[in-house]
Amino acid sequence: MSTGPIDYGDLTSGRECNYWRMDPTLRAAVERAYPSDEFSWASPILERFGHACGHGIADRSDRIDRHPPELHTYDADGEIVNEVEYHPDQRENERVVYGEFRLTHDPFHAPPGRGEPASYTHALAMQALLSYCDIGFTCPASMTTGAAIVLDAADHDCEEYFDRLTNDDIDEHIEGAMFLTEKQGGSDVGANEVRAEPADDGTYRLYGEKWFCSNIDAQGALALARTPDAPDGTEGLSLFLVPREVDGEVNDSLFRRLKDKLGTLSVPTGEIEFRGATGYLIGEEGDGFRLMAEMMNYERLTNATGAVGVMGRALLEAKVHAADRETFGKRLDEHALMRRDLAELTVEYEGAATFSFEAARWYNEYKRGVESDDDTGSDADRAFKLMRLLVPVAKYRTARDSVGIASYCMEILGGNGYVREHTTPRLLRDTQVLPIWEGASNVISLDVLRVLERERAHEALIPFVSELLAVDDDRLSALSEEIRESFEALQASLGTLATEDAEYAQYHAKELANLIYDVVTAALLLARADDALAVDDGSGPDGRLALVAEAFVDEHLRDDTSRGITSGSTVCDDHFDALARYASVAPGTLTGSTLAARD
Repeated sequence: MSTGPIDYGDLTSGRECNYWRMDPTLRAAVERAYPSDEFSWASPILERFGHACGHGIADRSDRIDRHPPELHTYDADGEIVNEVEYHPDQRENERVVYGEFRLTHDPFHAPPGRGEPASYTHALAMQALLSYCDIGFTCPASMTTGAAIVLDAADHDCEEYFDRLTNDDIDEHIEGAMFLTEKQGGSDVGANEVRAEPADDGTYRLYGEKWFCSNIDAQGALALARTPDAPDGTEGLSLFLVPREVDGEVNDSLFRRLKDKLGTLSVPTGEIEFRGATGYLIGEEGDGFRLMAEMMNYERLTNATGAVGVMGRALLEAKVHAADRETFGKRLDEHALMRRDLAELTVEYEGAATFSFEAARWYNEYKRGVESDDDTGSDADRAFKLMRLLVPVAKYRTARDSVGIASYCMEILGGNGYVREHTTPRLLRDTQVLPIWEGASNVISLDVLRVLERERAHEALIPFVSELLAVDDDRLSALSEEIRESFEALQASLGTLATEDAEYAQYHAKELANLIYDVVTAALLLARADDALAVDDGSGPDGRLALVAEAFVDEHLRDDTSRGITSGSTVCDDHFDALARYASVAPGTLTGSTLAARD
């Protein structure tokens, strides 16, 4: 069934609307990532949450940014209290997210109407919508889920903390955090020096400094520390749950100060000096880095889906402005150059959402188990390898792209877009942290190399992409072959890096991550286009995604020394309604090259 374009002129700004309903890109990417039997249950929840985000959380998040948390390390008598004071809107946002919508509850306990917990995909979809409003608040929401994932997988005596991290009673609920960074170590976690001394009661006492602690006052914080006689490097690190309070008293630590950050002001980030703080061992001594890596995988994935939410909000603000603003006798989105900008930005967004939630799909399959048709465990192995490769690639690329998209969308609003009364400056300030959180771009790119070398992730990647390129619709055959050529170049690159020395591989690490992202995203968009052209459920086939796939290929996989200027093509203007405003495209108009079509 044909659908008309979205009229963004119905809004005056990117609020007082339903973010789920206004974002066909996110809806399609999320639906594809859900386990097949779950989306019908989740869809009405996401619909209601999208409304809550656009009609309350968004406005409260703007106020919180103007009145960020304040640290009170001491009381009036000079006693250490380590208290963080929040604006009341923060507590209301927490009530809605944790209580009413059970973001951190449902992945671990069966929600109403279901006999089993929700998928991690569900939590990630909600976090993407939350990131439309505040990537700062998404951080503790994500770390709360991540901490619960670790506790759910490891041996410990902290059942009470797990229950409270995942509780939907807001009066019982606590938040999580992970304290990794130390001044002398930074990304080199193996250089960490915080000590954990065993105590007579079976707990440990932690001593030393943590330099960058987001959600500093979390009652369910996880920290890495080194036990006596532990070896150097990551092998000597153990994991501890270190609450802010123990038995109603302040744990033995000092919150020195909150960082004066560029953005994400809603989450308090600061420095902690442990002075004998009580810590509860999670897992076995020396197993800390492996356990924290479980949380890190999830946090990197939420970094990507959070970037998707920021991109979606920034684009919404830009499209609404372009539909409402008149310049030189026409609406701004009626000018050819602006139409090109908005269409190209939407295609980039389609790619980011599609890749990120494909990574989420494989993460969920890995964590929740994959049934194999035989005893080889090959399906589980495939899920692990694809998860381990796609997650860091998604984190790296979407983080960088979100900064560019947020910046340009702010530019579209002109001078108003640079003024704090509008949302776009905060989106740019907030999203600038995404390339830094959970490992900067170089760190993530080097992890991609490790995954290919140690986990042999290419053994799963190559057949995965090959399957995506096997399209049924003849109108996509030429595009499939074009992507296949880039795929063969990727395989050749993998072969080269496998035979060269480590310095050579490191030099090209980011280019490799970019190439993997571009090829896999193009193949995913192609497969989605093939599915859309084959729809036979009463809604009818749609050729829009064929345009999206080819536009993505044109931008990222084709060489054109003239930059398209001499080709006579004005694709993003000709197909503006389809690409930027989500109008459906009659498949019969797709002849030869899909970009020769006219909607």
